[in-house]
Amino acid sequence: MTQAPLTLRRWKRVEYDRLVDLGVFEGEPLELIGGQLIVAEPKGAYHSSAVSTAEYALRAVLPPGWIVRTQLPLSLDDESEPEPDLVVVAGRPADYREAHPARPALAVEVADSSLHFDRHRKGSLYARAGIEDYWIVNLVDHVLEIYRDPSPDPSALYGWRYRSVTTLPPPAFAVPRAFASSRIAVADLLP
Repeated sequence: MTQAPLTLRRWKRVEYDRLVDLGVFEGEPLELIGGQLIVAEPKGAYHSSAVSTAEYALRAVLPPGWIVRTQLPLSLDDESEPEPDLVVVAGRPADYREAHPARPALAVEVADSSLHFDRHRKGSLYARAGIEDYWIVNLVDHVLEIYRDPSPDPSALYGWRYRSVTTLPPPAFAVPRAFASSRIAVADLLP
């Protein structure tokens, strides 16, 4: 008996948002990544603490007019609505009542078991969306990885990758591209 090949159904962001609004995915830890519904990994205590630590460090250096959103959706394109651990966007919380932000000044993922996924899949996705500053708080190696200069690359999963990758261990400092007068100690981003 021959089995027919499996067919994947690709989702559009507008379809996904409608189902979210209807409560279809209530309580489900899902992200729309490249047209596919991805189940987010459970967040253990260490990961959660690391997200809070990085959020605290970012908030401490932000100039007025910027906010940090934690584990909330980004409307990147017609087929992607990821939920990065942290993003820095211009404005106030009320500015995003009608729509999720689309172009953060900085996207941050905190990675332990998701390190490969965050480097390759989300990295390519964020590069394709034109996010100029993408950071991974790498809990495995206890460093900060900074990704910049998105560029087309047909060999990357979503056709884009970052040309510049810098790895900073403590006691180095990182400077967000959007507010160059702010310095963040890498040690302050790590739990």
